[in-house]
Amino acid sequence: MDRNPYYGGESSSITPLEELYKRFQLLEGPPESMGRGRDWNVDLIPKFLMANGQLVKMLLYTEVTRYLDFKVVEGSFVYKGGKIYKVPSTETEALASNLMGMFEKRRFRKFLVFVANFDENDPKTFEGVDPQSTSMREVYRKFDLGQDVIDFTGHALALYRTDDYLDQPCLETINRIKLYSESLARYGKSPYLYPLYGLGELPQGFARLSAIYGGTYMLNKPVDDIIMENGKVVGVKSEGEVARCKQLICDPSYIPDRVRKAGQVIRIICILSHPIKNTNDANSCQIIIPQNQVNRKSDIYVCMISYAHNVAAQGKYIAIASTTVETAEPEKEVEPALELLEPIDQKFVAISDLYEPIDDGSESQVFCSCSYDATTHFETTCNDIKDIYKRMAGSAFDFENMKRKQNDVFGEADQ
Repeated sequence: MDRNPYYGGESSSITPLEELYKRFQLLEGPPESMGRGRDWNVDLIPKFLMANGQLVKMLLYTEVTRYLDFKVVEGSFVYKGGKIYKVPSTETEALASNLMGMFEKRRFRKFLVFVANFDENDPKTFEGVDPQSTSMREVYRKFDLGQDVIDFTGHALALYRTDDYLDQPCLETINRIKLYSESLARYGKSPYLYPLYGLGELPQGFARLSAIYGGTYMLNKPVDDIIMENGKVVGVKSEGEVARCKQLICDPSYIPDRVRKAGQVIRIICILSHPIKNTNDANSCQIIIPQNQVNRKSDIYVCMISYAHNVAAQGKYIAIASTTVETAEPEKEVEPALELLEPIDQKFVAISDLYEPIDDGSESQVFCSCSYDATTHFETTCNDIKDIYKRMAGSAFDFENMKRKQNDVFGEADQ
Protein backbone atom coordinates (compact mmCIF):
# COMPACT_ATOMS: atom_id res chain seq x y z
CA MET A 1 0.00 0.00 0.00
CA ASP A 2 1.25 3.46 -0.84
CA ARG A 3 -0.39 6.75 0.08
CA ASN A 4 1.25 8.37 -2.97
CA PRO A 5 -0.10 8.21 -6.52
CA TYR A 6 3.35 7.02 -7.73
CA TYR A 7 5.75 4.17 -6.88
CA GLY A 8 8.83 4.45 -4.70
CA GLY A 9 7.90 6.78 -1.84
CA GLU A 10 10.90 8.85 -0.86
CA SER A 11 13.08 7.57 -3.67
CA SER A 12 10.78 8.08 -6.63
CA SER A 13 11.56 9.88 -9.88
CA ILE A 14 9.24 12.83 -10.48
CA THR A 15 7.64 13.32 -13.90
CA PRO A 16 6.55 15.50 -15.68
CA LEU A 17 8.81 18.43 -14.79
CA GLU A 18 5.77 20.58 -13.86
CA GLU A 19 5.18 18.16 -10.98
CA LEU A 20 8.69 18.80 -9.60
CA TYR A 21 8.13 22.58 -9.67
CA LYS A 22 4.82 22.09 -7.84
CA ARG A 23 6.45 19.84 -5.26
CA PHE A 24 8.98 22.56 -4.43
CA GLN A 25 6.29 25.30 -4.40
CA LEU A 26 7.63 27.01 -7.53
CA LEU A 27 4.25 28.11 -8.78
CA GLU A 28 5.38 29.76 -12.02
CA GLY A 29 6.32 26.32 -13.42
CA PRO A 30 9.16 25.47 -15.83
CA PRO A 31 10.10 27.93 -18.61
CA GLU A 32 9.82 26.95 -22.30
CA SER A 33 13.60 26.46 -22.44
CA MET A 34 13.25 23.29 -20.31
CA GLY A 35 11.66 21.44 -23.24
CA ARG A 36 8.82 18.93 -22.83
CA GLY A 37 7.78 18.22 -19.24
CA ARG A 38 7.24 14.55 -20.02
CA ASP A 39 10.88 14.10 -21.04
CA TRP A 40 11.94 14.54 -17.42
CA ASN A 41 12.24 11.92 -14.65
CA VAL A 42 13.95 13.63 -11.74
CA ASP A 43 15.18 11.52 -8.81
CA LEU A 44 14.46 12.98 -5.39
CA ILE A 45 17.32 10.96 -3.90
CA PRO A 46 20.52 10.68 -5.92
CA LYS A 47 22.17 7.26 -5.93
CA PHE A 48 24.14 5.02 -8.29
CA LEU A 49 24.45 1.23 -8.20
CA MET A 50 27.86 -0.36 -7.61
CA ALA A 51 28.32 -2.72 -10.58
CA ASN A 52 29.43 -5.54 -8.31
CA GLY A 53 27.42 -4.45 -5.28
CA GLN A 54 24.57 -6.06 -3.37
CA LEU A 55 21.68 -4.35 -5.17
CA VAL A 56 22.84 -5.58 -8.58
CA LYS A 57 23.04 -9.10 -7.13
CA MET A 58 19.52 -8.78 -5.71
CA LEU A 59 18.23 -7.53 -9.08
CA LEU A 60 19.93 -10.38 -10.92
CA TYR A 61 18.81 -13.15 -8.57
CA THR A 62 15.24 -11.91 -8.40
CA GLU A 63 15.32 -11.31 -12.18
CA VAL A 64 14.05 -7.75 -11.78
CA THR A 65 16.76 -7.00 -14.35
CA ARG A 66 14.34 -7.97 -17.12
CA TYR A 67 12.43 -4.74 -16.49
CA LEU A 68 15.45 -2.44 -16.41
CA ASP A 69 18.15 -1.09 -18.69
CA PHE A 70 21.37 0.24 -17.20
CA LYS A 71 24.08 2.56 -18.43
CA VAL A 72 27.58 2.79 -16.98
CA VAL A 73 28.31 6.14 -15.34
CA GLU A 74 31.12 7.77 -17.30
CA GLY A 75 33.50 8.75 -14.56
CA SER A 76 34.17 9.33 -10.91
CA PHE A 77 35.97 12.50 -9.86
CA VAL A 78 37.50 13.69 -6.63
CA TYR A 79 37.98 17.26 -5.41
CA LYS A 80 41.40 18.43 -4.27
CA GLY A 81 42.52 21.99 -3.63
CA GLY A 82 39.55 23.54 -5.42
CA LYS A 83 39.96 21.44 -8.61
CA ILE A 84 38.47 18.13 -9.68
CA TYR A 85 40.49 15.16 -10.84
CA LYS A 86 39.37 11.89 -12.38
CA VAL A 87 39.61 8.98 -9.96
CA PRO A 88 42.05 6.70 -11.80
CA SER A 89 40.17 3.67 -13.06
CA THR A 90 43.09 1.69 -14.46
CA GLU A 91 46.74 1.25 -13.62
CA THR A 92 47.67 3.32 -16.68
CA GLU A 93 45.39 6.13 -15.52
CA ALA A 94 46.82 5.93 -12.01
CA LEU A 95 50.35 6.34 -13.35
CA ALA A 96 49.30 9.31 -15.51
CA SER A 97 47.13 10.96 -12.83
CA ASN A 98 47.97 14.43 -11.45
CA LEU A 99 46.52 13.41 -8.11
CA MET A 100 49.89 12.25 -6.82
CA GLY A 101 53.60 12.54 -7.44
CA MET A 102 55.89 9.95 -8.98
CA PHE A 103 57.05 8.16 -5.79
CA GLU A 104 53.62 8.37 -4.22
CA LYS A 105 52.26 6.51 -7.27
CA ARG A 106 54.66 3.61 -6.74
CA ARG A 107 53.71 3.29 -3.09
CA PHE A 108 50.00 3.56 -3.96
CA ARG A 109 50.40 0.85 -6.59
CA LYS A 110 52.04 -1.43 -4.02
CA PHE A 111 49.12 -0.77 -1.68
CA LEU A 112 46.55 -1.62 -4.40
CA VAL A 113 48.36 -4.87 -5.23
CA PHE A 114 48.33 -5.75 -1.52
CA VAL A 115 44.55 -5.06 -1.35
CA ALA A 116 43.81 -7.05 -4.51
CA ASN A 117 45.69 -10.10 -3.21
CA PHE A 118 44.35 -9.84 0.33
CA ASP A 119 42.24 -12.81 1.36
CA GLU A 120 40.92 -12.84 4.93
CA ASN A 121 41.02 -16.65 4.93
CA ASP A 122 44.65 -16.89 3.83
CA PRO A 123 47.18 -15.49 6.37
CA LYS A 124 49.91 -15.77 3.69
CA THR A 125 48.37 -12.66 2.08
CA PHE A 126 48.38 -10.56 5.27
CA GLU A 127 51.98 -9.22 5.03
CA GLY A 128 52.02 -8.67 8.79
CA VAL A 129 48.57 -7.01 8.88
CA ASP A 130 45.93 -8.49 11.18
CA PRO A 131 42.52 -7.91 9.55
CA GLN A 132 40.73 -7.86 12.92
CA SER A 133 43.11 -5.70 14.95
CA THR A 134 45.37 -3.59 12.68
CA SER A 135 43.74 -0.19 12.13
CA MET A 136 43.49 1.31 8.64
CA ARG A 137 45.67 4.21 9.83
CA GLU A 138 48.48 1.68 10.50
CA VAL A 139 48.03 0.07 7.08
CA TYR A 140 48.42 3.47 5.40
CA ARG A 141 51.52 4.07 7.51
CA LYS A 142 52.95 0.70 6.49
CA PHE A 143 52.75 1.73 2.82
CA ASP A 144 53.91 5.26 3.67
CA LEU A 145 50.92 6.92 1.95
CA GLY A 146 50.54 10.73 2.26
CA GLN A 147 47.45 12.62 3.45
CA ASP A 148 46.07 13.39 -0.04
CA VAL A 149 46.26 9.75 -1.10
CA ILE A 150 44.67 8.68 2.19
CA ASP A 151 41.80 11.15 1.60
CA PHE A 152 41.30 9.88 -1.88
CA THR A 153 41.50 6.18 -0.95
CA GLY A 154 39.17 6.43 2.05
CA HIS A 155 36.57 8.66 0.41
CA ALA A 156 36.69 8.04 -3.36
CA LEU A 157 37.51 4.30 -3.30
CA ALA A 158 36.30 2.95 0.05
CA LEU A 159 33.48 5.55 -0.07
CA TYR A 160 33.51 6.49 3.61
CA ARG A 161 31.71 9.73 4.44
CA THR A 162 33.84 10.62 7.48
CA ASP A 163 37.29 9.74 8.84
CA ASP A 164 36.05 7.59 11.73
CA TYR A 165 37.12 4.45 9.83
CA LEU A 166 40.85 5.24 10.25
CA ASP A 167 41.00 3.84 13.77
CA GLN A 168 38.80 0.81 13.11
CA PRO A 169 40.09 -2.64 12.05
CA CYS A 170 41.21 -2.53 8.41
CA LEU A 171 39.23 -5.52 7.08
CA GLU A 172 36.10 -3.55 6.17
CA THR A 173 38.11 -0.87 4.36
CA ILE A 174 40.06 -3.48 2.41
CA ASN A 175 36.78 -5.15 1.40
CA ARG A 176 35.29 -1.81 0.35
CA ILE A 177 38.27 -1.03 -1.89
CA LYS A 178 37.98 -4.54 -3.35
CA LEU A 179 34.26 -3.92 -4.09
CA TYR A 180 35.22 -0.69 -5.85
CA SER A 181 37.92 -2.32 -7.99
CA GLU A 182 35.79 -5.38 -8.80
CA SER A 183 32.88 -3.11 -9.80
CA LEU A 184 35.25 -1.05 -11.90
CA ALA A 185 36.69 -4.15 -13.55
CA ARG A 186 33.24 -5.05 -14.89
CA TYR A 187 32.78 -2.07 -17.20
CA GLY A 188 35.95 0.00 -17.08
CA LYS A 189 34.71 3.61 -17.04
CA SER A 190 33.52 3.75 -13.45
CA PRO A 191 32.15 1.28 -10.91
CA TYR A 192 28.66 2.79 -11.09
CA LEU A 193 25.51 1.93 -13.04
CA TYR A 194 22.34 3.97 -13.47
CA PRO A 195 18.94 2.81 -14.81
CA LEU A 196 17.45 4.47 -17.90
CA TYR A 197 14.36 6.56 -16.96
CA GLY A 198 15.62 7.08 -13.41
CA LEU A 199 15.77 5.30 -10.05
CA GLY A 200 11.96 5.24 -9.83
CA GLU A 201 12.23 2.24 -12.20
CA LEU A 202 13.66 0.11 -9.36
CA PRO A 203 10.58 0.01 -7.10
CA GLN A 204 8.40 -0.43 -10.19
CA GLY A 205 10.47 -3.43 -11.28
CA PHE A 206 10.03 -5.05 -7.85
CA ALA A 207 6.29 -4.23 -7.92
CA ARG A 208 5.93 -6.03 -11.26
CA LEU A 209 7.81 -9.03 -9.93
CA SER A 210 5.62 -9.13 -6.85
CA ALA A 211 2.49 -8.99 -9.05
CA ILE A 212 3.73 -12.05 -11.00
CA TYR A 213 3.90 -13.92 -7.69
CA GLY A 214 0.39 -12.86 -6.67
CA GLY A 215 1.26 -9.67 -4.78
CA THR A 216 -1.32 -6.85 -4.75
CA TYR A 217 -0.17 -3.27 -5.15
CA MET A 218 -2.32 -0.26 -4.19
CA LEU A 219 -1.28 3.29 -4.99
CA ASN A 220 -3.21 6.33 -3.74
CA LYS A 221 -4.21 4.36 -0.66
CA PRO A 222 -4.07 6.37 2.58
CA VAL A 223 -3.05 4.53 5.74
CA ASP A 224 -5.41 5.75 8.46
CA ASP A 225 -4.33 3.50 11.29
CA ILE A 226 -2.09 0.56 12.13
CA ILE A 227 -4.13 -1.84 14.24
CA MET A 228 -2.40 -3.53 17.16
CA GLU A 229 -3.66 -6.26 19.49
CA ASN A 230 -1.68 -7.18 22.63
CA GLY A 231 1.28 -5.20 21.30
CA LYS A 232 1.36 -7.05 17.94
CA VAL A 233 0.30 -5.75 14.54
CA VAL A 234 -2.86 -7.37 13.15
CA GLY A 235 -3.83 -5.07 10.32
CA VAL A 236 -3.84 -1.73 8.54
CA LYS A 237 -6.94 0.46 8.30
CA SER A 238 -7.62 2.45 5.14
CA GLU A 239 -10.80 4.25 4.07
CA GLY A 240 -12.95 2.22 6.43
CA GLU A 241 -11.52 -1.17 5.44
CA VAL A 242 -8.96 -3.28 7.29
CA ALA A 243 -6.26 -5.30 5.53
CA ARG A 244 -5.19 -7.96 8.02
CA CYS A 245 -1.59 -9.10 8.38
CA LYS A 246 0.87 -10.85 10.69
CA GLN A 247 3.87 -8.70 9.78
CA LEU A 248 4.16 -5.17 8.47
CA ILE A 249 7.09 -3.50 6.71
CA CYS A 250 7.05 0.25 6.20
CA ASP A 251 9.18 3.36 5.93
CA PRO A 252 9.45 5.82 8.86
CA SER A 253 6.78 8.20 7.51
CA TYR A 254 4.05 5.64 8.33
CA ILE A 255 4.99 5.20 12.00
CA PRO A 256 6.27 8.55 13.32
CA ASP A 257 5.83 7.40 16.94
CA ARG A 258 8.14 4.38 16.50
CA VAL A 259 11.17 6.14 15.01
CA ARG A 260 13.79 8.63 16.21
CA LYS A 261 15.53 11.40 14.32
CA ALA A 262 19.15 10.58 13.54
CA GLY A 263 20.26 13.69 11.63
CA GLN A 264 19.49 15.54 8.42
CA VAL A 265 20.56 15.44 4.78
CA ILE A 266 20.48 18.34 2.36
CA ARG A 267 19.99 17.57 -1.34
CA ILE A 268 20.01 20.28 -3.99
CA ILE A 269 18.72 19.27 -7.43
CA CYS A 270 20.28 21.49 -10.11
CA ILE A 271 19.21 21.65 -13.75
CA LEU A 272 22.07 22.61 -16.09
CA SER A 273 22.36 23.22 -19.82
CA HIS A 274 26.00 22.09 -19.93
CA PRO A 275 28.20 19.23 -18.71
CA ILE A 276 30.26 19.90 -15.56
CA LYS A 277 33.61 21.64 -16.24
CA ASN A 278 36.77 19.48 -16.22
CA THR A 279 34.86 16.20 -16.51
CA ASN A 280 35.76 15.77 -20.16
CA ASP A 281 32.13 16.58 -21.10
CA ALA A 282 30.87 13.40 -19.41
CA ASN A 283 27.09 12.93 -19.69
CA SER A 284 27.11 11.27 -16.27
CA CYS A 285 29.55 11.35 -13.39
CA GLN A 286 30.07 11.41 -9.67
CA ILE A 287 32.15 13.98 -7.81
CA ILE A 288 33.30 13.38 -4.25
CA ILE A 289 34.44 16.33 -2.15
CA PRO A 290 36.34 14.78 0.79
CA GLN A 291 35.49 16.48 4.10
CA ASN A 292 39.15 17.28 4.79
CA GLN A 293 39.33 19.44 1.66
CA VAL A 294 36.53 21.73 2.86
CA ASN A 295 36.96 21.58 6.67
CA ARG A 296 33.94 19.42 7.35
CA LYS A 297 33.24 16.18 9.15
CA SER A 298 31.36 14.51 6.26
CA ASP A 299 31.89 14.46 2.50
CA ILE A 300 29.83 16.32 -0.09
CA TYR A 301 28.67 14.34 -3.11
CA VAL A 302 27.55 15.32 -6.59
CA CYS A 303 25.70 12.86 -8.84
CA MET A 304 25.18 13.99 -12.41
CA ILE A 305 23.08 12.34 -15.12
CA SER A 306 21.46 13.74 -18.26
CA TYR A 307 19.28 13.38 -21.34
CA ALA A 308 21.44 10.35 -22.22
CA HIS A 309 19.57 8.43 -19.46
CA ASN A 310 16.07 9.54 -20.54
CA VAL A 311 15.71 11.62 -17.38
CA ALA A 312 15.94 15.12 -18.91
CA ALA A 313 15.07 17.00 -22.10
CA GLN A 314 17.62 16.97 -24.94
CA GLY A 315 20.81 18.84 -24.02
CA LYS A 316 19.90 19.12 -20.32
CA TYR A 317 21.78 17.76 -17.31
CA ILE A 318 20.64 17.06 -13.74
CA ALA A 319 23.24 17.39 -10.99
CA ILE A 320 22.31 16.65 -7.39
CA ALA A 321 24.58 17.82 -4.59
CA SER A 322 24.06 16.25 -1.18
CA THR A 323 25.64 15.96 2.24
CA THR A 324 24.91 15.30 5.90
CA VAL A 325 23.83 18.54 7.59
CA GLU A 326 26.36 19.77 10.20
CA THR A 327 25.37 23.41 10.82
CA ALA A 328 22.32 25.68 11.07
CA GLU A 329 22.95 26.86 7.49
CA PRO A 330 22.84 23.71 5.36
CA GLU A 331 22.77 25.55 2.01
CA LYS A 332 26.12 27.18 2.79
CA GLU A 333 27.56 23.73 3.45
CA VAL A 334 27.09 22.58 -0.16
CA GLU A 335 28.48 25.76 -1.72
CA PRO A 336 31.79 24.11 -2.78
CA ALA A 337 29.73 21.64 -4.84
CA LEU A 338 27.45 24.28 -6.37
CA GLU A 339 30.47 26.33 -7.46
CA LEU A 340 31.55 23.39 -9.63
CA LEU A 341 28.14 23.36 -11.35
CA GLU A 342 27.80 27.03 -12.38
CA PRO A 343 25.87 28.31 -14.27
CA ILE A 344 22.75 26.65 -12.82
CA ASP A 345 19.39 27.10 -14.61
CA GLN A 346 17.21 26.08 -11.68
CA LYS A 347 17.76 24.82 -8.12
CA PHE A 348 15.42 22.75 -5.93
CA VAL A 349 16.49 22.54 -2.28
CA ALA A 350 15.34 19.69 -0.02
CA ILE A 351 16.38 19.27 3.60
CA SER A 352 15.23 15.90 4.94
CA ASP A 353 15.23 14.47 8.42
CA LEU A 354 16.83 11.05 8.75
CA TYR A 355 14.86 8.56 10.84
CA GLU A 356 15.63 5.13 12.22
CA PRO A 357 13.33 2.70 14.07
CA ILE A 358 13.53 2.67 17.89
CA ASP A 359 13.05 -1.10 18.15
CA ASP A 360 13.83 -4.16 16.05
CA GLY A 361 10.19 -5.11 15.49
CA SER A 362 10.44 -8.52 17.20
CA GLU A 363 7.63 -7.69 19.68
CA SER A 364 5.27 -5.67 17.47
CA GLN A 365 6.17 -7.40 14.17
CA VAL A 366 6.25 -3.91 12.64
CA PHE A 367 9.52 -3.61 10.72
CA CYS A 368 10.64 -0.16 9.73
CA SER A 369 13.38 0.79 7.28
CA CYS A 370 15.84 3.64 7.88
CA SER A 371 15.63 6.83 5.82
CA TYR A 372 17.94 7.04 2.78
CA ASP A 373 21.33 8.39 3.90
CA ALA A 374 23.68 10.75 2.07
CA THR A 375 25.80 8.01 0.41
CA THR A 376 25.70 7.93 -3.39
CA HIS A 377 25.19 4.20 -3.74
CA PHE A 378 22.81 1.55 -2.39
CA GLU A 379 25.16 -0.48 -0.19
CA THR A 380 23.87 0.90 3.15
CA THR A 381 20.26 0.54 1.96
CA CYS A 382 20.90 -3.11 1.04
CA ASN A 383 22.39 -3.75 4.48
CA ASP A 384 19.21 -2.33 6.00
CA ILE A 385 17.01 -4.56 3.78
CA LYS A 386 19.02 -7.66 4.71
CA ASP A 387 18.78 -6.70 8.37
CA ILE A 388 14.97 -6.37 8.13
CA TYR A 389 14.82 -9.73 6.34
CA LYS A 390 16.80 -11.34 9.12
CA ARG A 391 14.58 -9.86 11.85
CA MET A 392 11.44 -11.01 10.00
CA ALA A 393 12.52 -14.46 8.91
CA GLY A 394 14.77 -15.28 11.87
CA SER A 395 17.70 -16.19 9.63
CA ALA A 396 19.97 -14.23 7.30
CA PHE A 397 19.16 -13.74 3.62
CA ASP A 398 21.41 -16.11 1.70
CA PHE A 399 22.51 -14.89 -1.71
CA GLU A 400 24.29 -18.13 -2.48
CA ASN A 401 21.17 -20.15 -1.75
CA MET A 402 19.11 -17.95 -4.07
CA LYS A 403 21.74 -18.50 -6.74
CA ARG A 404 21.53 -22.28 -6.34
CA LYS A 405 17.74 -22.26 -6.50
CA GLN A 406 17.92 -20.17 -9.62
CA ASN A 407 20.34 -22.64 -11.20
CA ASP A 408 17.95 -25.48 -10.45
CA VAL A 409 15.17 -23.64 -12.24
CA PHE A 410 17.07 -21.93 -15.03
CA GLY A 411 20.05 -24.23 -15.56
CA GLU A 412 23.54 -22.75 -15.35
CA ALA A 413 24.04 -19.24 -14.04
CA ASP A 414 25.63 -17.96 -17.22
CA GLN A 415 22.52 -18.29 -19.37
